[in-house]
Amino acid sequence: MQEHLAQWLLEYYPPLGRFADAVAILVVLFLIFAISAVIHIVLHRGLLPSLERIGGSHQHNWQKLMTGKGLFGRAALVAQGIIVHIQAGLWLADGSFTLQLLHTISELWIIFFALMSLYSLLDTALDVLRFSITARTLPLRGIFQGVKLAASILAGLLIVSILIGQSPLILLSGLGAMTAVLMLVFKDPILGLVAGIQLSANSMLSVGDWLEMPKYGADGDVIDIGLTTVKVRNWDNTITTIPTYALISDSFKNWRGMSDSGGRRIKRSLNLDATSVQFLEEEDLKRLYRGRLLAPYLDEKIEEIKQYNSTRSTDLSSLVNGRRLTNLGTLRAYLVAYLRDHPRIRQDMTLMVRQLQPGPEGVPIEIYAFTNTVKWLEYEAIQSDVFDHVLAILPEFGLRIHQTPNGYDMRSLVRFDREPQHHIPEPREVANL
Repeated sequence: MQEHLAQWLLEYYPPLGRFADAVAILVVLFLIFAISAVIHIVLHRGLLPSLERIGGSHQHNWQKLMTGKGLFGRAALVAQGIIVHIQAGLWLADGSFTLQLLHTISELWIIFFALMSLYSLLDTALDVLRFSITARTLPLRGIFQGVKLAASILAGLLIVSILIGQSPLILLSGLGAMTAVLMLVFKDPILGLVAGIQLSANSMLSVGDWLEMPKYGADGDVIDIGLTTVKVRNWDNTITTIPTYALISDSFKNWRGMSDSGGRRIKRSLNLDATSVQFLEEEDLKRLYRGRLLAPYLDEKIEEIKQYNSTRSTDLSSLVNGRRLTNLGTLRAYLVAYLRDHPRIRQDMTLMVRQLQPGPEGVPIEIYAFTNTVKWLEYEAIQSDVFDHVLAILPEFGLRIHQTPNGYDMRSLVRFDREPQHHIPEPREVANL
C-alpha cells in the first residue's frame, strides 16, 4: 500500500517530488496507529469492563478470579501487537527500514505481554486450585514459579535473538558453555524446584500442616510453599522463612498425622515423694472403697492377694512376707479407671499410667493417653483438668508430691530455730535428780 500511495501522491501532487515516499510512510503509520487506537478503545473501554462486571457478578470463585488478575487485559495487548504486526506487513513496503523497525517493536511487544499473560494465567490457576482439596497437597506455588522462571528465560532468549537478528537456536547452542554460570546463578531456584517435587511426590509437606523445625526456629502452620522458600506462621504470629531445599537436606517434624488421627497425646509425669509410698491399712481400704471407680479393682485385687497368701501359708505378721496393696499401685489403678471413664479421652488409642525410673526428684508417675480433639485450647484445658484432679486426689491415697524446698521453707526453718525451745533434760541429769 505504501508504494501505491506514493505513486498516487506523485501523480496528483507532483510538487511533493522526492518527499512522496516519506509522506506515504507517515500516512501509513498514521493509519496503523489510528486503527490500533480504535481497537484499544473498543477493547479496554468497552469489552473488558463488561467482562469484569460479568465475572464479578458470578457466584463461582473461578469466574471472579479470571477477571481479577488482568488476564484479559494483557491478552488484549498481545492481540493489539499482532494486529500492528499484520498491518505493517500489509501496508509497508517489503524490506523497508520502517517495516523492520515496526516488526521488531511489535514482536518485542507481543513477547513481553504474552509473558505477562502467562503470569496472569498461572496466578489465576493457582488461586482457583487453592479451593481444591487434592491440589492443597501439591507445592503448586513452587511449580508455577518454576514455570515462570523457565518462561522468562525463554522470553529473554527470544528478545535477544530479535534484537541481534539471529536465530534463537544459535543462542541455545551457546548456552552449553554457560551451564556452570547458570547453575551458580539459579542454584536456589533449581534446588527449590527439585525439593518441591520431592515434597509433593512423597507427601511430606503441604500448606496448612503444622511444621516444627527447631534449627530454623519454626513451629507453626505452613502458609506458603514457594520455589525457593517455605513460610511458616509460628504460634506467636511471627513468620519464619525456610529454604525449600532445607526440608530435604535436614529433618523436620510434621504434625499432620496427629491432626488426621483426631487425637492429641498427653504425655506428662509428676514426681511423688518416695517416703510417702506405703502399704494400705484396713482404714485406708475402707476409705478408698467409697470410690466408685476403685471398688471393682479393690474387690478383684484383694481376693487375688488373699488366695495367693493362703495357698502359701504366708506369715503376714512381717511386712516382708506375702503380697499387699500399696497406695502407689492403687493410685495407678485409679488413674487408669479415671481415664477410662473420662469423656474427652480416646478409648481406642494407647492409654496407660506407668511408673518411671525413680531418682533424686522422687518417683515419676506418667500419664500417657490421647484426647478426642486436636484443637490446642481444648487439648490444654483437658490436660490441665486431668492433672488438677490428680494433684488434688493424692492425699486420699496418703501420697505427697515431691517439691524442692523453696525460700519460704528455708525462712520457716530459720524462724523455728530462732524461737525459744523448752529445755529437755539429758538422761544423766534425770539420774542425778
